[in-house]
Amino acid sequence: MDDTADKVHWMEVKIHCDGELAEALAEVLGRFVSNGVVIESVTRFNPHIQEHEPTGEMVVFGYLALDQTIEDKKHKLAEALWHLGQIAPIPEPKFTPIHDANWMETWKEHYQPIPIGKDLLILPAWHQLKDEKERIVVRINPAMAFGTGAHPTTQLCLRLLERYFQPGKNLIDVGCGSGILSIAAIKMGAAHALAVDVDEQAVTATLENAEINELPEGVLEVGIGSVPEILSGQFSFLQAPLVVVNILTSVILGLFNQGLGTLVTGDGILLLSGILKDQELEVCRAAAEAGFGSIERLTDGDWVSLALEKG
Repeated sequence: MDDTADKVHWMEVKIHCDGELAEALAEVLGRFVSNGVVIESVTRFNPHIQEHEPTGEMVVFGYLALDQTIEDKKHKLAEALWHLGQIAPIPEPKFTPIHDANWMETWKEHYQPIPIGKDLLILPAWHQLKDEKERIVVRINPAMAFGTGAHPTTQLCLRLLERYFQPGKNLIDVGCGSGILSIAAIKMGAAHALAVDVDEQAVTATLENAEINELPEGVLEVGIGSVPEILSGQFSFLQAPLVVVNILTSVILGLFNQGLGTLVTGDGILLLSGILKDQELEVCRAAAEAGFGSIERLTDGDWVSLALEKG
């Protein structure tokens, strides 16, 4: 009898944290794992509404190959986490051996449907629903690890997007990641979405997810770039009544300096997410200097998302 299925070939590394540390932990873990890092929102089933609700806690995890390098990788990972822990306390990582025969199914179990707002439902690409009519379904391949819908910043931005998108109008998504915001807008009725990112892998992820969602041809334009490339005329349009940016605060501030506000048409809406509470004032100042006033603010733990209107 072949016993290869019983051999352990992978080591799952899992670290629980709050939302503020999730991205930093993912960056550190990503140096050591070979199949991508996942950021998952910890949910708790609410029997009253028959849905999973986020608890505010995050889990960052990935898989190490169990080979001759495993102990060296664990040692170097521990060292990197120790340095990060000098900034904020980090729980000890949990290491769990995974059999080669079931590691992919174990990985998939971390992803559950995520209802967002009134009408949206984020699904992993492989998940099948008996009835998809009750919500607008956006399918995402989490293997790309570029915005799976689990992170609070993405969920906050999707909630604002649901409120402020304009059916039949265009949208610009700067720093598109997985393309989740653009795809959701198109599924809700946006006429055309321009999704750009400076990372080539993000562009690839967006194109993959667009195909998974079977979007009509020509409604989603995807390319490498950011604000300067849009303003220079490298894409099919320069402005839109709705512009979304879900990225780090430092990048948002830099985008304002590059002309982010110019992308928004007169009386248009700018949605910003990825902002920590202690960074909010600085973002609002930059937005005000660009001619925007705040019309709505959503929070989840330490994260803030803003809806701004161009005056």
